[in-house]
Amino acid sequence: MRCAVLDDYQGVALSFADWGPLAGRIEPVIFREPFADEDAAAEALAGFEVVLAMRERTPFPKSLLARLPELRLLVTTGMRNAAIDVAAARARGVTVCGTRGDKNSTVEIAWGLILNLMRKVSAESQRFKQGLWQGSVGTRLAGRRLGLLGLGEIGGRVARVAQAFEMEVEAWSPNLTPERCAELGVSLAESKHALFRRADVISIHLVLSERSRGIVGEAELRAMQPSAYLVNTSRAPLVQRGALERALQEGWIAGAGLDVYEAEPPECDDLFRRLPNVVGTPHIGYVSDAVYRLFYGDAVEDIAAWLDGAPVREIA
Repeated sequence: MRCAVLDDYQGVALSFADWGPLAGRIEPVIFREPFADEDAAAEALAGFEVVLAMRERTPFPKSLLARLPELRLLVTTGMRNAAIDVAAARARGVTVCGTRGDKNSTVEIAWGLILNLMRKVSAESQRFKQGLWQGSVGTRLAGRRLGLLGLGEIGGRVARVAQAFEMEVEAWSPNLTPERCAELGVSLAESKHALFRRADVISIHLVLSERSRGIVGEAELRAMQPSAYLVNTSRAPLVQRGALERALQEGWIAGAGLDVYEAEPPECDDLFRRLPNVVGTPHIGYVSDAVYRLFYGDAVEDIAAWLDGAPVREIA
């Protein structure tokens, strides 16, 4: 059997796991570039019995699954993948399995963006490489207020780092309880509007759903201080793109740190690539050595278990 290993941008999938247990049973075929569209995906994946998908980079809607009659096992890194129509896969007899993940890597990227924005790291590094010296004044984190939109596992870890920086931390989400806030020593904002109005930095840590889609729009961004920053390492559709574009261009906020985008990768001339007050990273919140060892190691286990007739980490 052949296994398509998708979106291996760095070309490291075979080195971050021991594929030996699959020798003679599975032939891995590496795809390093994203597919242009569903037609390209259908053409490239025709004849593959096994596909290993990296996060939500390549969508697998019902329409694509119908064009892959040989597919029998679809493995996704992580245990949640909104880009896969799991029900449609199961209806076609395709087993869908996941892998373990790690929350710390996303927390680290969130803080990398926050520090970069507030202390002007990228701008000053660029000046330094141009032979220049100090050109801006950064903002000290201690005493500033971090607003967390979402206080789940990742949001809670972000909060603990903020407290180490001696920042004040406030949080809000539709179902956030006083007990959860008290557990972490975080203030519960009286409303979403208040969270945005008071924060020096807003960091988003919500799961994307129909209820949370577009939860940050013009009203929230206009409520922010002109000196404040927005950081999104969760999912792009949580923020209404048009409103964020205007906020950045018209100075409603000081800037944004973005690791997620509606189209990934974005077009080369995408506005977020060009705005000087955007610090952008290419969705690397999950990209670390520890996470890749989990992802690819578990994927090998998933494939071996499925071949042996006893699938593990199935996604219903």
